[in-house]
Amino acid sequence: MTTTYATTSTTTQQDVRARKIRKFIVRIFVIYIPVVVVMFFMLLPFYWMLVTSFKPNPELYNRKISPFYPLNPTGEHYQYLFNKTSFMTWFVNTAVVSVVSTLISVALSIPAAYSLARLHFKGRQTLSTIIFIAYLIPTTLLFIPMVEVVKQLDLINKREALMFVYPTFLLPFCIWLLLGYIRTLPADLEECAMVDGATRWQAMIRITLPLAMPGIISAGIFAFTLSWNEFIYSLVLVTSNDLRTIAVGVITQLVAGDLYAWGPLMAAALLGSIPVVILFSFFVEQYVSGLTAGALKG
Repeated sequence: MTTTYATTSTTTQQDVRARKIRKFIVRIFVIYIPVVVVMFFMLLPFYWMLVTSFKPNPELYNRKISPFYPLNPTGEHYQYLFNKTSFMTWFVNTAVVSVVSTLISVALSIPAAYSLARLHFKGRQTLSTIIFIAYLIPTTLLFIPMVEVVKQLDLINKREALMFVYPTFLLPFCIWLLLGYIRTLPADLEECAMVDGATRWQAMIRITLPLAMPGIISAGIFAFTLSWNEFIYSLVLVTSNDLRTIAVGVITQLVAGDLYAWGPLMAAALLGSIPVVILFSFFVEQYVSGLTAGALKG
């Protein structure tokens, strides 16, 4: 009997070990390898920008040299970017416009989304659908009439023009995202607060907003990223070099016809992506949770 129990115990341990090995192998092929492949293709552009920004010009145009690492790293492209162009001015302009546009969009989208999620009035669903459809309209169809509106407001060639125009395409998505997220929050908490004497506004400020913070952060990150990378409106509405954003400035000063200053271009692209990367690295969990909840319920 003792021998039988020992044999059974050994067999069970071997079966458990075999199952663990099979699960580990499956996990490698189903999870780890696909993640590594996706990460490779996602990080390759950043690595390419980094390598190109440190390569001297002779290496950039020499096909006999490996394109994946610089033989003689140099900082001349960064020196050219800071000394020969207005990169820092473009950076400041982009930051100011993006921050102001984000604050305006989030501040206006919170009460709009709350009213659509909590208040019952005629045409609420239709209005929600119209707001979402407005986000789907491409900016290439809107920038021509928008130019006329900006001209009438005497904002052409001013940073305020971008601060005025950007919320027009940021608000619809921010409202839609926050609308879906607020709908996932229990309304009972607000009703209890109002029974205890709180007003609707107090219930929204003290209860709903703290609970909806992941959704608010997601909307803010989305708005900031889209403002930072926007190109068409910045190209059309602002013509002075000292008012341009990074997206337009690098094209106008570092591209001459069919001649591309690849070193400074890659340096500018790399430096221009850092703020967005930092923002995502700090709030990635809130961004994912807010975006997921908003998409599922919206």
